[in-house]
Amino acid sequence: MDSQGWDGTMNGSPLPSTDYWFRVEFSEQGVAKEFKAHFSLKR
Repeated sequence: MDSQGWDGTMNGSPLPSTDYWFRVEFSEQGVAKEFKAHFSLKR
């Protein structure tokens, strides 16, 4: 499966070039887990 990936927009508007931090909470085999990371958006 080929994908163009994310185009750096939210609701059709381009987001500013900066650092973004995120957290994903999920359950794996009934165990609560968390994944945290960040990325830099460059235009």
